[in-house]
Amino acid sequence: MTLPRQRGLTEQAADAAIDTACRLLRLPSIRNEFNEIADRAIKDQMTYRGFLAELLMTECDDRARRRSERRIKAAGFPREKSLRAFDFDANPNIDAATVHTLASCEWIKKSQPLCLIGDSGTGKSHMLFALGTEAAMKGYRARYTLATKLVNELVEAADEKQLNKTIARYGRVDLLCIDELGYMELDRHGAELLFQVLTEREEKNSVAIASNESFGGWTKTFTDPRLCAAIVDRLTFNGTIIETGTDSYRLASTRARAEEPAKAS
Repeated sequence: MTLPRQRGLTEQAADAAIDTACRLLRLPSIRNEFNEIADRAIKDQMTYRGFLAELLMTECDDRARRRSERRIKAAGFPREKSLRAFDFDANPNIDAATVHTLASCEWIKKSQPLCLIGDSGTGKSHMLFALGTEAAMKGYRARYTLATKLVNELVEAADEKQLNKTIARYGRVDLLCIDELGYMELDRHGAELLFQVLTEREEKNSVAIASNESFGGWTKTFTDPRLCAAIVDRLTFNGTIIETGTDSYRLASTRARAEEPAKAS
């Protein structure tokens, strides 16, 4: 389709031509915001070059935002969490400077692991979601899964002769976030399959895990001592370990809310 080009278009004809061209060129942000930007350009007496730059940057910024949203959605985090919403004052065990350094995603660039270790309610999953979201916003492909769900998927893939394909799929993402590692005992077969995923990613792509068990207690999840030691080695070598402690932030918040009416009376 060729658009007619002529000088001296009326405002309505010009708007119609811009709308049609933006649709053909797939420039939805320019099409939606052109009038507002044009009015601002007149008010601010922008040059033609300045006006064109404003239009193009609007489209680029919006495309970057949409790509980030798609990556965050593809990661599969069950809830939206951000570092801005994390209350560092409520858990002095967590060093805010360390977490904000992790938010730069340099560790992902270097294919290093991250371990978040602590009791329930101490902020592990919040940080896992938030750091994974930061990675997606910075252009990295992230994937979230529960440890038991991942193992079940691997077992099913093995039964259906699709194991290599499934391991390769988990191996390709830049950051694999594994939550609730250590909550349930895994049989030897499941533990070995998880080990294969970790081995596939070792020093090539990052893994971040959240666990309510210290490493010493992982023998309850991985009952083979040698396999347990190998998994711990994969998840800690050149990595960052953050211990979130034992005091539940959620429980403390619940107690505080319960005490407020008593104090008021």
